[in-house]
Amino acid sequence: MKRFVLTFLAAAIAAGFTGCANGPVHRYFYNVTAYKPHNPDNVRVKVSLANRAVYVMEGDRPLLIAATAIGKPEHPTPSGNFRIFNKIAEKRSGSYGYSVNGSTVTPCESGRATGRYVGFPMAWWCEFAPAYGFHEGSVWPTPRTHGCLRLHSTVAPKFYALVKSGTPVNIAQTQPEDSTIGRNLLRPSDYNDPDPAPGFMISQAVFKKPAGPLLIDQP
Repeated sequence: MKRFVLTFLAAAIAAGFTGCANGPVHRYFYNVTAYKPHNPDNVRVKVSLANRAVYVMEGDRPLLIAATAIGKPEHPTPSGNFRIFNKIAEKRSGSYGYSVNGSTVTPCESGRATGRYVGFPMAWWCEFAPAYGFHEGSVWPTPRTHGCLRLHSTVAPKFYALVKSGTPVNIAQTQPEDSTIGRNLLRPSDYNDPDPAPGFMISQAVFKKPAGPLLIDQP
């Protein structure tokens, strides 16, 4: 674990991160290292709601550490013990999305679409409870989702590669890792990016294939 932390901090310094009350924020590009497990059956996921952090572990060895966006008070992320039971790489929401009328694309809830409904993209979907999952999306520094756990676009495919059906997930207010490997967690600033055009969001182009290997060998 010590070598993982040193590698993690060295990458942060080299990338040019700035400090803030909620941890460092990347100025331009956010990425984290993900390691191949020795035994995929031993992978487990721990989520800290207070630290807004996801820890993918194999025993006491971290395979992936990343920031996450959590549910709003009126739509909280559920806590407890779960298991991944459904994975869909190119998932779209069945509740929130867009109403498409010709060239007019309007955000709406699924039941209020006046034209063709196209769900909001939720790439790299890993469901841990009915209608709740990890997926790609903007990682806001404040509770923002409808209960799902959003991961940065560079992180979500790595998480997807690490977990499988049956992988245990523990979601709690805090985790022991918060005071160690999660203490200076790197956080993206993608929530500041302009919203993509609605036409892009309803297209297949929104589901990008990751470049290069997702997981590397453990040191």
